[in-house]
Amino acid sequence: MTTNKKAFTLRLKPENFEKIKYIADKNKRSIAKQIEYVLEQHIEEFEEKEEKEEKDKKGDSITQE
Repeated sequence: MTTNKKAFTLRLKPENFEKIKYIADKNKRSIAKQIEYVLEQHIEEFEEKEEKEEKDKKGDSITQE
């Protein structure tokens, strides 16, 4: 099976690994899929925040003119 995903090594503290494993089990995901899901959620939140800040900056420059 071919995939276009990048593979890399991730080192975690043992306690974080166990926590992720627990959460992944609860969500019926593999550990890799759980990490990918959490990263995707964080990226989405970050992009939304960046977009809002960018709109706020544009709004500020309009009101200052």
